Amino acid sequence: MSGTEGGGDQAVAVQVAEEIAAEQRHVDRVYEELAKAGVRAGAVEADGLARGRTDRVGEARDEELTGLFERDALVLHAARRRHALESQYEGLVFGRLDLDMPVRGAPDATDGALEREVRYIGRLGVRDDQYEPLVIDWRAPAASPFYRATPVEPLGVLRRRVLRCKGADVVGVEDDLMVPEAPDDLVVVGDGALMAALTRSRGAQMRDIVATIQAHQDEAIRAPGRGVAEITGGPGTGKTVVALHRAAYLLYSDRRRYESGGILVVGPSAAYTAYIERVLPSLGEDSVALRSLGDVVDAIGTERLDPPEAAAVKGSLRIRPVLGRLVRMDAPDSPTELRVFVAGQAVRLDRRALEQVRSRVLRGHQRNLGASAARLLLAEAAYRQSGHDDRPLFLDRFADSRDVDAFMTAWWPQLDPREVLLWLADDDRRREATRGLLDERESSVLGESLRAALGTGTWSVADAALVDELASRLGGVQEGEREERGFYEIEELQDVSRFGVAEVQPAPGGDRAERAYTTTPQSLRDRLLVGTVGRPEEYAHVLVDEAQDLSPMQWRMLGRRGRRASWTVVGDAAQSSWPDARESETAREEAFARLPRHRFHMDTNYRNAREIFAYAEEFVRRHVPDADIPRAVRETGVEPLERPLGDTPDAVRRAVKTAVDDLLEEVEGSVAVITPDRWAAGLADLDGSASGRVRVANPMSTKGLEYDATVLVDPDGITAESPGGARVTYVAMTRAAHRMTVLR
Repeated sequence: MSGTEGGGDQAVAVQVAEEIAAEQRHVDRVYEELAKAGVRAGAVEADGLARGRTDRVGEARDEELTGLFERDALVLHAARRRHALESQYEGLVFGRLDLDMPVRGAPDATDGALEREVRYIGRLGVRDDQYEPLVIDWRAPAASPFYRATPVEPLGVLRRRVLRCKGADVVGVEDDLMVPEAPDDLVVVGDGALMAALTRSRGAQMRDIVATIQAHQDEAIRAPGRGVAEITGGPGTGKTVVALHRAAYLLYSDRRRYESGGILVVGPSAAYTAYIERVLPSLGEDSVALRSLGDVVDAIGTERLDPPEAAAVKGSLRIRPVLGRLVRMDAPDSPTELRVFVAGQAVRLDRRALEQVRSRVLRGHQRNLGASAARLLLAEAAYRQSGHDDRPLFLDRFADSRDVDAFMTAWWPQLDPREVLLWLADDDRRREATRGLLDERESSVLGESLRAALGTGTWSVADAALVDELASRLGGVQEGEREERGFYEIEELQDVSRFGVAEVQPAPGGDRAERAYTTTPQSLRDRLLVGTVGRPEEYAHVLVDEAQDLSPMQWRMLGRRGRRASWTVVGDAAQSSWPDARESETAREEAFARLPRHRFHMDTNYRNAREIFAYAEEFVRRHVPDADIPRAVRETGVEPLERPLGDTPDAVRRAVKTAVDDLLEEVEGSVAVITPDRWAAGLADLDGSASGRVRVANPMSTKGLEYDATVLVDPDGITAESPGGARVTYVAMTRAAHRMTVLR
C-alpha cells in the first residue's frame, strides 16, 4: 500500500469516527429525555394513586367514585408509558433521514425554496422539553420515507442513514444515497445498510428488520387494516418478519381497536414462536398472543405430530361427519331404557323411544345445552305411555323424581369434547362412527392415532382442531341446572362458526376412556383431560404464518377465533406439507368470509447465499416445476458440500459430527442438524452442544426458522417420511444463510 493510499484510508477512518461521534451526541440527548419522561410518568402514576383516597367509611359518594375512576385511568396509562420507557430496547434510535423539504411559511416569491430537515427514526417517539421531536416512531407517517425512498423516487430524501447501536452506544453507521451526487456537507459512509445486515450471524431468536425494511416490504406493512393481507413469496424473502412488523404497525395506527380486541399470531411450532417472540417487544409491542398450532385451543398444548397418513385423515373435512356421529352417540355405559314409578304409575321407555327423544333434542340444541329439553320430552313420552289421567300432576311428579335425576345423569351427561374424541380409541365406536365415511384403512389409522394419544398421555397437533370442532358441536358443560338454549351443528346446518363454547369442566364418569382402551394407565388418561376447554377467544386481528401447511380443520379452528377479525396470511405453496390444496382453500375462504383482499408478493431472497439457494432451486424445480422462486441477492463464494452419510448409526453420527465441527469453525452463529426421524435418536446428544450453537431438528419443526449453517442429513429420507414429500425437503434446504453441508 502506498503512503497516499494509507493516508486516504486513515482520513476515511477519521471521518467515520467523527460521524459516529456526532450521532452519539444525539443519541445521548435522546436517552436523557427518555429518563426525564420516565420520571414524569412515575409522577403521574403517583398522582393517580393519590386520587380517590378518602378517610370516610361506608358507601362511596358519586364524586369519590369519579375520583376512583380517574385514579385507575391515570395509573394504567402512566404504568404503560413507564413500562415502554424503561424497556431499553437495543437500538432505540436506528435511523436518520436528511431531506430537502419546501420552506414552511415562506412567501410566494420564494416558491420552490428548500430547506434541510433532519429526522431521526426509532422504536418509539421521544420529544424534548419544548415538545420538539428528537425521535420519530418508525410507524408514524413522517417515518415512511425511511422505508419508501429510492433513488428513482427519493421522496425528498438526500441520505438515509442506519445507526448500528449496542445498547445506548453508536458503534457504526451505514448510508444509502438517494440523489446522484451528495451535497458538499453530507458525508456518505459504508456499503449500504441492507447488505450489512444480511451478513450478520443468526442467533437463537429472530431479529426485527425495522432498520432495513425495503419499499415493497413497507407497502405490505402499511396495508389497510381491514380485510385480508396476503403475503406470498419463496424462502428467505422476509415474509414472516414483514407480517410481524405489520402487527406492530396496526397496533400503532389503531391501538384502541387492536389492543382491546387483541392480535393472535399463529405459527407452525413452539420452536417458531420462541424464535419470533422478541420481535414485537423490540418494536414496542407486548400485547400480542403468540400461539403454535398445537397451542391454539385452551387445555391442549402439544408439539407431537401424527404420522402423515393419520394427519391427513384428521385434517380433512371428511372427518366432520364422523365427529357429528360421535356427538349423537350414547355415552359409554349409559342406560338403554328408562324404568321409573311416577305418580303411582310404572313407566318404561325402551331404546327406540330414547333415541327418538335424543334425535329431536339434537335438531335444535347443542348436546351439553339440551339436558332440560331432553327431560321435558322424556316427561311427555312417559305421560303418553303411562295412561295417567292428570297430565299436570304427572309432569310435576316426573320433574321432581330423584330416580329421573339419576337416570338423566347417566343418560345425558355433560361431555368434555376431549373425552368424546377419545371414544374413537374404542374399535366398536370407531367403526360405528366411520362406517360409510372413511375406508377401512383410514378408519384403522384414526383409531391407532387416538390410542397413541392414550398411550403417551399427549395429544397431537391435529387433535387440537378436532377437539375445537367437537366443542363447538357439544356446547359448554353446564354446571348444576344452569342451561341455555343453543343450536346444534348438523350437516344441514353448516354455520358452526357462529357458536362459541362456554367453559368446560371434566365430564362426570372420568373412566369412560378407560373402557374404550383399558390398558392405558389412569395417569396418562388424566393428563389428556387436565384443565378446561374454554370458549374460543375472538381477536381483532389474526396473523397466520406458514399458512400453506394448515389443514382444512385447522382453518376452521382459526376461523372461530377470527369471525370479526382482519387477517394477515403468510405462505408459499411450494413449501406446503398439506396434500390437498383445493380442500384447504375451501376452508380458508370460509374463514375469511367476504373480506376484501390485499395481495403482496415478495420476490427477493435475503436469507440464503446465492450458492445455497441455487442448490435448493435445482432440487425443487424437479419436483415442483411451478414453484415461486425468488432472486437471491448475496454471494459467499462457497458452494454447498456433499458428503457420504454412511448406512449405520455409528457411521451417520461420525459423518454428522465431522460436518458440524467444520461448520462451527466457518460461521459465528448457529448450526442446525436437520434429520429425518430415522437418524434422530443417534444424534440427539448433539442438540445444545457448542454452548448452544448446535440444534438438532426434524424438517417440519424448522419451518419459519433460519440458521447460519445447516447439516442436511439424508434428504431422500426426509422426502420419503414427510407429509409434503419433496416440498418439505425444499424447506430444509433453504434454512441456511451462509453454509450448507448435505450428507447423502
